[in-house]
This record gives sequence, C-alpha cells and structure tokens, in this order.
Amino acid sequence: MKASDLFIKALENEGVKYIFGVPGEENLDFLESLSNSSIQLIITRHEQGAGFMAATYGRLTGKPGVCLATLGPGATNLVTPAAYAQLGAMPMMMITGQKPIKKSKQARFQIIDVVDMMRPITKYTKQIVDSNVIASQIREAFRLATEERPGAVHLEFPEDIAQEDCDPDVFEPIGHINPKADDDTLSEASEMISSAKMPLLLIGAGANRKITCQALAELVDKTGIYFFTTQMGKGVIDERHPNYLGTAALSSNDFLHAAIEEADLIINVGHDVIEKPPFFMKKGGKKVIHVNFYPAEVDPVYFPQLNVVGDITSSVNRLTDYIQPQESWDFSFYKKVKEKVRGHLTKYFEDERFPMLPQRLVNILRENLASEDVITLDNGIYKIWFARNYTCYQPNTLLLDNALASMGAGLPSAMAVNLLYPDKKVVAVVGDGGFMMNSQEMETAVRLGLNLTVIILNDQAYGMIKWKQEDMGFKDFGLDYKNPDFVQYANSYGAHGYRAESDQNFRDILDKTLNSPGVHLIDLPVDYSLNHPILNEMLKKKTAEL
Repeated sequence: MKASDLFIKALENEGVKYIFGVPGEENLDFLESLSNSSIQLIITRHEQGAGFMAATYGRLTGKPGVCLATLGPGATNLVTPAAYAQLGAMPMMMITGQKPIKKSKQARFQIIDVVDMMRPITKYTKQIVDSNVIASQIREAFRLATEERPGAVHLEFPEDIAQEDCDPDVFEPIGHINPKADDDTLSEASEMISSAKMPLLLIGAGANRKITCQALAELVDKTGIYFFTTQMGKGVIDERHPNYLGTAALSSNDFLHAAIEEADLIINVGHDVIEKPPFFMKKGGKKVIHVNFYPAEVDPVYFPQLNVVGDITSSVNRLTDYIQPQESWDFSFYKKVKEKVRGHLTKYFEDERFPMLPQRLVNILRENLASEDVITLDNGIYKIWFARNYTCYQPNTLLLDNALASMGAGLPSAMAVNLLYPDKKVVAVVGDGGFMMNSQEMETAVRLGLNLTVIILNDQAYGMIKWKQEDMGFKDFGLDYKNPDFVQYANSYGAHGYRAESDQNFRDILDKTLNSPGVHLIDLPVDYSLNHPILNEMLKKKTAEL
C-alpha cells in the first residue's frame, strides 16, 4: 500500500470524521489519498482556524480533532492552537508536511525543525522517517492525545515517505481504564470531610466529563455540601442547584471568595493548575483534598494535605457512599454569601442603557437560549462577566478558554460546535479585537452552510487591557483602534450583517438570527464603564457587606 493511503486508513481506523486544514504542496500525496476517503476535508482560511476547530472538536467529543498544515509557515501557524489544546486538555492531532528527508531538492527553503518547535507544547511529536511505522505512530499519538491528561500531539509526514510502499496493516484502538483510588485514601478523605465544620466543594476543568457530572450531582444532593466552579468547570452541575455558590471568575476579590476564605476544608475535584487559582492556600490555614486522575503539583499557593488519585468518577461515587450528612456542618455563612452573590450578579440584568452593558447581554442570551444551546467566547473582559453571570444548565454550554486564554478562538470554536451539533443554537460572543484575528473564517462558515450567530462587542479597543491599565493607575494609552464596517464585512462573505441601535433593536435582531438559517453577525456597541468601579473597586470592599 502507498504510505499516504496507509496514513488515511489509520486515521479512518481511529474514527476520524473531519480533517481541518490548509494544505500545501508537501501534503499533495496525503490529499490525493484523502480524496478517496470517508473523512471530510474542511479547508479553512488560516491554520489557526483549523487548529481551533480541531481542538474544540476534541474538547466536546473526547476524541482527537485532526488538523493539517504544510511545512514552515503552515506549521508555525499551528503553534497557538497547539498550546490552546495542550493547556486546555483538549485532545488534538496535528499533521504537518515536510520536504523530502532522504534526498533534498531545495536546500533549506522553508525548512525549520518543526518537531523540536512542537516539543514543549505537545504530549508527543515525531517525524515519520519510515513508512512501515506510520500505523504504530498514529496509534501511539491517538493514545497519548486521549489519555488523561488529554492534549496535543503532532506528526510530521515528509513527502518522500508519503510516496513509499509499505505494509497495509493498522493497529486496532485499545480501550484504557483509569486506575481507581485505594480504599485507605478514600476512607481518610471521608473522615476529613465528616470532621470538618464548613466543607466546600470546588469543581474544576478535569471534572468536566459526562459521567462525572452525574456523580458530583449525586454527592451534592446526598450531603448538602455547597459547591463552586472554576471557569472551565462551569455547568458540570446545573447551576440552578440551590447549593451552587458561583463561578470563581477572578483570582480573588469577589463575594464568592468570602465563602472560600471561611471554609476549613475544600474538596477540590478536577483541579487543573493551568487555570488561575480560585483560592490561595496559606500554611496553617484551610485543608484541601485533591481529587484527580493524577497527584497535585505542589507550589507556594497549592499544597493539598491529601491526594485522592484515580478515576475521578469512581472516587466521587465511592466518597458519596462513604459520607453521611453531619450535624456539625454549618453552612449558614454560605447561604448568606449565596444571597449576596445572586443580588450582585443580577443587579444590571434589566438595565436597558445603550451601548449595552455586558451583564445585560448575559441576561438576554440566557433568556433566549435553551438549556442545550451553546455560547462560545473569545478572550476579553466580557469573559469574566459571562463566567460570573451566565447560568449554565448543562456542561459545555459555555465554551471559554481559561488556560491559554488566546484571542481568535471564539469564531472557529462556534463553527466546530455547529458542525457537531447542527440542531443546537450556537452563539459566538467575541470582542472586536479577537474577531479580527480570525475573521476570515466567516467565509469558511458560509461555505460549510453553518447556522450560527456572531455577536461582536464593539468598543474599538483592547478592552481587557484597558481595564487592567486603569486598575494599575496608568493613563489611557496605546489600546484604541478603528474597526471596519462589520455589517458590510459580513455581507461581503455572503453572511447576514446587522448593527444594533438600541436595546430593543438588539433583542429583535437576536430573535431573528437565532431562528433563521445561515451565518449572522451582529455589531453590538458595548459599555464597559462599570468594569473598573465593580471589578476593581467595589469588590475589594465586599467583606464589609458580609
């Protein structure tokens, strides 16, 4: 069998349905083999778009999303998506081309050491130097991409290797079962929880798995323990639950953090050190139980007293069996915090000023979207407002990146969601800065016949950095720009562009776009004037109110 044919056969064997990418001449044998495959090739307008789509596919399915690029500049354009997937624990496989490695025909033209470049930001990176190892290397790459902690892998496929003849056999995927925590450790964890006065449950990104969601809900329902989440743990338990305190969207200084400070024990399920720490440990302070697939990485602000290492779902289920509600537990302060959080977060939901407050947008979207519909966020100050204020009813219905926190991912992520779940309404909320970094993927979305709504929060500036600049007492400098006419821009791609001119006008436009096929873009002027007085000033005085 021709090596490139075997490569495609091995990908089919892994269940690959899509390859996202921008091919180059070094990928042409691969492309020819792909043309006879059941795998759908989705051409994007930039390798970043392809990588972000592949990573989001992996995030939602648990199976590696696959993306393709050529050598040199094509491969370097995948660096940001590689880091995005690696830090965000999203299984993704990158395939890049390369010049012939056995007989050079163009000296060093476009050649860089892509394998070495990818090494620090992937779980696995290899150049295929022999066609007879293609099948084993693909199987190994998929195994590593999927197993905990999931992440990015990379294979470089030189064009002369792609043209070789080789053995046609592939390796069948083998399932993997994570080991379970031992009984003595679970018994110790149960005793620590039972003897605490104010235990508190933290749900992190690593717990965002379907069966883990059910297990955690059963733990909370049985014990009555209050819980909060990190940004990437949102929706693991329905946030309408009476014991939900909120999302730690800031590193400190929020009403929620008053509860964290008072807790004497935190049960930290699925903690990932990549996310900003939602609390800071101090020697002699609260105790922490770390429940995860792997032990905690110790640093000055996180040094748990107990590691419960093993399959998270199994650990949570067995803790639920062990633990009984205790009369000594006192959750009265948590109830007080919950009321403060609720009143604070909903304060501006009905404020119809225009340009629109991000809190108002959060409320409008929550009212107009069903429990299974999905919002994807780019990276900007609005991410904090959505993380704090948006109530998730199901897991993975608010997709945000609190790991690499890269701009430019919001639109490609929404495209991947709609590709996977065409019956769900999908909304991408992006800043004008982040949108313009990969706005060319509007053409890809239209070409694919996708149905989604893109809301651009237009402040003609890098708003998050402006917020930080003001908090540090610096003058307003260097962060403003001018935007194109987004309505005409959308229309030029064959999408449908709208400009909101009032609160009611926006709501009318949104209703139309959510209930009409096609790609829609709404240019929405945003009012960020409350960022500093609320997030920087008011929250620092919160403890006086409690």
